[in-house]
Amino acid sequence: MTETYRPRRSVLYVPASNDKALAKISSLACDAVIIDLEDAVAPAEKVSAREKLAGIFANRPGRRCEMAVRINPLSSEWGADDLLAAARCVPDAILLPKVDTPRDVLESGDVLDDNFSPDEVKLWAMIETPKALLNIGPIAELGRDPASRLVCFVAGTNDLVKETGILDRRYLTPWLMQMVLAARAGGLDLLDGVFNDFRDLDAFARECGEAAAMGFDGKSLIHPAQIDAANRAFAPSAGAVAEARSVKEAFALAENAGRQVIALNGKMVERLHLAQAEKLLAKAAAIGA
Repeated sequence: MTETYRPRRSVLYVPASNDKALAKISSLACDAVIIDLEDAVAPAEKVSAREKLAGIFANRPGRRCEMAVRINPLSSEWGADDLLAAARCVPDAILLPKVDTPRDVLESGDVLDDNFSPDEVKLWAMIETPKALLNIGPIAELGRDPASRLVCFVAGTNDLVKETGILDRRYLTPWLMQMVLAARAGGLDLLDGVFNDFRDLDAFARECGEAAAMGFDGKSLIHPAQIDAANRAFAPSAGAVAEARSVKEAFALAENAGRQVIALNGKMVERLHLAQAEKLLAKAAAIGA
């Protein structure tokens, strides 16, 4: 985990080539935006989109939501230049697509180190290939080493569908749960993949609820209309906040000082529950819940 908790319930892709969409960022209630140089930008516009990054970050919205940049794969003709251009803008994070092995993350981190990027510039990794799933444990383990800069996984469900031929999200669930397990082992945040039919908000809300129940921290979005449902689904409920507060207050009592296990409301509560409660309360405070 990073030192300062940052909610990532709703993370909106915004094409770097779309001036109209970029102008709306300051008015949106999403927790983060990803300025996209990859899938949302046509090949003929890749270079011009990259050249706009400096202006985009020079005019960051007054409402300082987290801002990341998704570059093109480093194996592509644009990737290396994208990484350097993004690093110069000092975003909160750079999202690496097509991550297959730990080396993909480490090499990107080396480029940032060599170009004196501040430690505050983190790396997010797209998990969107069969090879990434086979290597997800070692990739996630990098999250335990601050020098790697890795803090977040993003599920690339569209690419996984394309690469595997799976047509029903139900059959992706074992892999999604594998991502959850790996992310928790590595201390990483985890975002669910996009929902393509942005007009069907009811189905989108159901998928958000399912992802929250699976343990995802938030969801990547393709349209501003999806923000509210994601924010609701991945926010702690009032009941959960109240319970977390009672756990924290109980352990703070003088008679419970040093105790590893206490009784609270007819239940046995351990110190690990205190850690969970403190994390939930930090999230609630960050989003004003």
